[in-house]
Amino acid sequence: MMEFQYVTTEAAVAIYDASSKIFAGILSEMRELSKKKPDTTLNKHKVKVINRVLIDLQSILKEEPEGKYLDLLDDDELPQNSDAVLVMVQYEKALNGYRYRYHDRLGGELVWITEEAVREWQALEDE
Repeated sequence: MMEFQYVTTEAAVAIYDASSKIFAGILSEMRELSKKKPDTTLNKHKVKVINRVLIDLQSILKEEPEGKYLDLLDDDELPQNSDAVLVMVQYEKALNGYRYRYHDRLGGELVWITEEAVREWQALEDE
């Protein structure tokens, strides 16, 4: 019987795959802005765009050990570029933890450990 310490779902992996690449691009841009103008305040539109991605990420990361550190950007008291980067780096580290936790090497291949995959592997093992 196959047992894994950490198991996620294909739905969560789909959110991870869709959101993490967009998040990485936004974080890269924010880092550049922060280097040039760290004290510049973000406008409401940028905060809204960033928070849309952060909300998706929170949906899969909130129950993870790092989840308690993940806040959205405040759209009432608009953050400065450097503050936004600080918040986003916490998400970056949480995403790294998520990938590490739910990825494993099976048969020489790195795969996501999902409930659906475990059921499939178990059925193959039972045959």
